[in-house]
Amino acid sequence: MSTEPEPTEKTEPGTRGAAPEPEGPGEAPGGAADGVAASAGTDEGAGGASAADGESGAAGGEAAEGVSDGSVGGGEPEADAGEGGDSAGVDADGAAKAQVSEAEAELAAQRLERERIARRKAEKQRPVDSGAKLSGKAADLLAAVRAVESGAKPVAAVFSEPEPPRRPAQEPVRPRPVPAEATGAGGVGGLAPETVEAVQRVLAEGGAPNALASQVAAVLGEGADEELRADPWQLLRVTGVRPEQADGFARGLLGAECAPDDERRGRAVTVWLLEQAALAGHTALEMPALTAALAQRGVPDADAAVQSTIAEAEALVFQDALDPAAPEPAEDDEEGAERPVRILVGLERYALAEESLADGLARLINSVPKEDGSAEDWERAAASAKGSAAELIRAVAAGGLVLHTGGQASLTEPAALLTAARGLGLRAWAATHSPLGRDSFSALLQADPQGGRARDASVPPGGTRPVATVAGLLSGAEGPGRDGDGAFDLDLLVVLDAPQLDVETAALLVESLPDGARLVLGGDPAVLWSAGPGRVFADLLAARICPQVASRRPDPGPLGELVSGIGIGELNQVEAPGKEVVIVPVRDAGEAVHRTVQLVADSVPRALGVPAEETQVITPGHGGAAGTRALNAALKERLNPGPGRFGGFDPGDRVAYSPAPGRTLPGRVVGADADGLHLTCADEPVVVPKERVEQSVRHGWALTAHQAVGCRWPAVVAVLPGDATQALSRPWVYTAFGRADRHLSVVQGAEQALPRAVAEIPAKPRTTRLPVLLRTQTPTPG
Repeated sequence: MSTEPEPTEKTEPGTRGAAPEPEGPGEAPGGAADGVAASAGTDEGAGGASAADGESGAAGGEAAEGVSDGSVGGGEPEADAGEGGDSAGVDADGAAKAQVSEAEAELAAQRLERERIARRKAEKQRPVDSGAKLSGKAADLLAAVRAVESGAKPVAAVFSEPEPPRRPAQEPVRPRPVPAEATGAGGVGGLAPETVEAVQRVLAEGGAPNALASQVAAVLGEGADEELRADPWQLLRVTGVRPEQADGFARGLLGAECAPDDERRGRAVTVWLLEQAALAGHTALEMPALTAALAQRGVPDADAAVQSTIAEAEALVFQDALDPAAPEPAEDDEEGAERPVRILVGLERYALAEESLADGLARLINSVPKEDGSAEDWERAAASAKGSAAELIRAVAAGGLVLHTGGQASLTEPAALLTAARGLGLRAWAATHSPLGRDSFSALLQADPQGGRARDASVPPGGTRPVATVAGLLSGAEGPGRDGDGAFDLDLLVVLDAPQLDVETAALLVESLPDGARLVLGGDPAVLWSAGPGRVFADLLAARICPQVASRRPDPGPLGELVSGIGIGELNQVEAPGKEVVIVPVRDAGEAVHRTVQLVADSVPRALGVPAEETQVITPGHGGAAGTRALNAALKERLNPGPGRFGGFDPGDRVAYSPAPGRTLPGRVVGADADGLHLTCADEPVVVPKERVEQSVRHGWALTAHQAVGCRWPAVVAVLPGDATQALSRPWVYTAFGRADRHLSVVQGAEQALPRAVAEIPAKPRTTRLPVLLRTQTPTPG
């Protein structure tokens, strides 16, 4: 690897430079403890929320985990316009038009799914299966759940009757397309002025800023002022508000009646901690982690706070067997032997989404795939493919759910599968995480990357390829549409970038598949996990409930060699005769910004012929002296200077647009008018209303790794400033370096933190229930 595009000398990826000057806290995450997540301003806090001032919420997937200094949330997290926003789920395209936009339709579909889950919950007449005899605190918690289900307050007594079996999977009620009038004016974010004014008066009494009024009204709905007055800690439900701020507001309203042991405070802080955990990817928290975090937040009786939260149905409690192979204790066991279990507490929406997903996957595995093409036809298709592509085709022919793993080069295998399936008459579609990924896979279908693989002849050259984004597929804006029962009108769905599926999105996809359909989940397990809660792909791989096909096609060239080594924890020096990999040592963050601008504007275009508009900068976080904000300001000044007359943007600016939490669309500013800011994203026009520009649009010359996941560019400049070394991990480095197709420049200010992160810091664990649910729903193959 060379140290500049022009010189020829080679340097190790971990080249040491002068010690970086201190840059302040930057975007580094806090310490890890007890498994409760803390968002810290890098792109590694899953989910996150954008705020108008850019200082509330965090985005990403492998966030800082833990409770540090008594704080869950770890300081002032940096907003990520590409990753979240309390209002980012509304697509701007439909704001000035009667027809439904992609994001609005997606939200509407999710609302229908939430209603479906609520109906299923109402149908549950029995408690959750414990699978064990419990005593002490665990029994009290289970008693609380049963009491809630029966409509009564929990009691301290322990139920002694045996647990009923877990309910069987039910036939899914699939979401249907939503007509335009369902999401018209007043359907999204429409608030009565008198409601907002009433909330403003209550906020003023408690000394809280009036700017929060619209958010409080949106969260609490009609009667928000009365609810807030009755329970001031409901202010914690507003994105960006922290417990100490809610405590101050409560003191202003309640005066001497405000106390740390107030039951209302305990419930609100419990829910807030679970929401913070969800931002870092957890779908539930183990009881010891939750109670420890409550104690650090000044809740005197953490156990009582949890039980009160469960009693009010604001959270659910579960017990999962630690050893699923262990036999159930006998009823007449005199010694009172107990099956080891772990007690988990989680928010209802994520718990029920995992149950729904497990039910849907079991339905796919246990149903007989639709008979399209004879066994001989499938075998002929497999025989015409090469290597692991043939294995993938044979696995899909035999089962309803298949997992496929591999890097960028392995995409030729699902392309071969899709072509073969359509040749056999199946209605086969693929779905990707991003529009750039969709366009890239569409081009792969048109080409013939395997030599002997016939291209997909079912679609004429230049016609619409059978590829959609996951968001477009769910909203109905892309893909085959839905049949009369609300299911996708297809026989085979291949989901690429499967590690980016959170539990709610995955549940929506699986529940939308018709009986007899086949599902293939494919992707690179080494990349960063989803921005939303869960680790669906990793849990499925670990559960081993269905066939798994690992690609044997390595990514080619020096870049492929470098990234493959990172995936197994090795940062190797690679030979790069064509300057495919260049290391640029820097002493401090200021030099990192200067050299990044020089690389993008001068060195890479001159030495490699890659223009600046095809070069993407990737850095760990938004804040700090070399975060996305600083880099974007410097790159704009050099590449597209202007006054920012359209809300800080000028025509020609590269931007990152977030139509919904966890989704980033790279684009470019076209102009602005009374309707809002006009963008082009993946060659499609987008209009962002002016009131949403500040929350959902950022400059996009520099992105975080989570904003960039699912996309690739001809050239990438990865910036590793010294003030963000704590944000580095093996998945982050693998993802950032793997976004480069032809050239990678590494602006290296992290010194030995880079090789240490690759060798020693894997993905932070996430607490989920999906593996246990999958084991109880489906038999293990073999």
